[in-house]
Amino acid sequence: MKKNKRKTYSVFWRGFVILCMILVVGCSTQTTVPAAQQEGAEPKTGGTITVAYPFEPDTLDAHMSVASAGVYTWLLGGSLLYKDPATNEYKPSLASDYKISEDGKTWTFTIRSGITFHDGTPLTAKSFKETFDRALNPQTKAKTAAELMAPIKSVKAPDDQTLVLELHEPYAAFRDALGNYLTQPLSLKAIEKAGESYGRNPVGVGPWKIESWKTGEGVTYVRNEAFQWGEPYYENQGPPRANKLIIKAIADSQLRMSALESGAIDVATEVPVKDANRYRNNPKYQVMEYLRPGVGLMLEMNLTRPEFQDIQVRKAINMLVNKEAIVQAVTQGEGEVAHTALSPSTLGYDKSLEKYGYQYHVNEAKKLLDEAGWKVNGSGVREKDGKTFSLNLLSTADLDKEAQLLQAMLGEAGINMKIQNLEIAGYMQEVVKGNFDVTLISGVYDDPDILYFYFHSSGPYNLSGVKDDKLDALLLKGRTTMQTDARKQVYMDVQKHLIEQAYVVPIYYDKAFTVINSRVKGVKWTSVMPTYNDSWIEN
Repeated sequence: MKKNKRKTYSVFWRGFVILCMILVVGCSTQTTVPAAQQEGAEPKTGGTITVAYPFEPDTLDAHMSVASAGVYTWLLGGSLLYKDPATNEYKPSLASDYKISEDGKTWTFTIRSGITFHDGTPLTAKSFKETFDRALNPQTKAKTAAELMAPIKSVKAPDDQTLVLELHEPYAAFRDALGNYLTQPLSLKAIEKAGESYGRNPVGVGPWKIESWKTGEGVTYVRNEAFQWGEPYYENQGPPRANKLIIKAIADSQLRMSALESGAIDVATEVPVKDANRYRNNPKYQVMEYLRPGVGLMLEMNLTRPEFQDIQVRKAINMLVNKEAIVQAVTQGEGEVAHTALSPSTLGYDKSLEKYGYQYHVNEAKKLLDEAGWKVNGSGVREKDGKTFSLNLLSTADLDKEAQLLQAMLGEAGINMKIQNLEIAGYMQEVVKGNFDVTLISGVYDDPDILYFYFHSSGPYNLSGVKDDKLDALLLKGRTTMQTDARKQVYMDVQKHLIEQAYVVPIYYDKAFTVINSRVKGVKWTSVMPTYNDSWIEN
């Protein structure tokens, strides 16, 4: 699966960096609509909704972006599949139907008829072929999109309604790629017409059309009057209710909140939990939240270190972490205690394992360490064969509170842990080299295949150095099993095995918050990001 590995290393590593910088985009899997937004007057049309995100796009050409443009380009397009917010299952969107061959390598889609690009060009299977061929052509120099489409061996469009994708290998998680803004169909006619300026004049099939992009000021969209092909979860299947949508880039969270309170914006995204709590009981605002999918915050142990090659020591470390205390102190109770590596908002999460994992039990942890030969010396520090149990926790300033709490918790059992905080770039370099004893890491992704990258022996995020034949076989089975229920069971087995081997300490799953002026109604979460098709403005 070489091509898949190449794709995931780049895409997910960027995703991890964005997460560490508190700039996560495009990863929601839960729909949480405040009840107050569903009450009151009948929906109205007209007006402008203004939204603030922490960053500006690098380009509005979905193929040329390195991933920062997702919230901007998704509004312009659509995808072959969409993720049902209620079931986490992928269903046809711009396709009316699809089937996967028994060997998992041939994916055949029936493209919906009657859909047009913003420039009036009809959407056909050929449109998708042109789009995918463009992204995969080395001369295009596409960025993340090319890597996301790397599993594709060939694309065929035998007629206007039939699209056939041949993959190099069976890959169940490819459904997620086909529900992603990076694989949205693009108008080749518009690309050829705009030339090098296409990145500022994109054309898609989505509910919003580009009006202008002024660097430093924002991107302005107008509704697509021809839009009639929204996903089933939209109440409004036609054009958006608002006339315009403006997205401004405001990096500083406090400036975003000030803009919200002044009325300069209507929606503030990526709101810190301390700020979200201030707006919860204020009728002027609505707070939306979602639990991030993927893997929650974990304490990873470098398994090349002699101490962690002993499973009893790894189990003891798990028992020394008071997860509830960390959740209360760091997230003000807004996160959720992690029982497995996989987030509950991800396909395959096994709720039954919540009682199977390790409980906070300091005395039992001390007993395990004693049995492993790590005895407390006269200085109160554990040692074995003349070596003290001293660890270096490699982290970043964003996770300093978590690091200090862990330092105290392990110290209670006689483990001396020092904290080394680095800037993101330096941290990345050191952690990839394995220059750490323990570290904190998390990752956001909509598919459980993320566990492959973190725990397969060849996984690009396998920073701990896990080498486990049984786990490798399960993880490979998970990405090649196409039937959803059978795939869920595989990942349940993966999570159970990870607990039994105590390779990592799952700590908490965190939430993302968005605060909305109550004059704006009907903002919803999709499986990707907030959507404004059903939104309207109350005077």
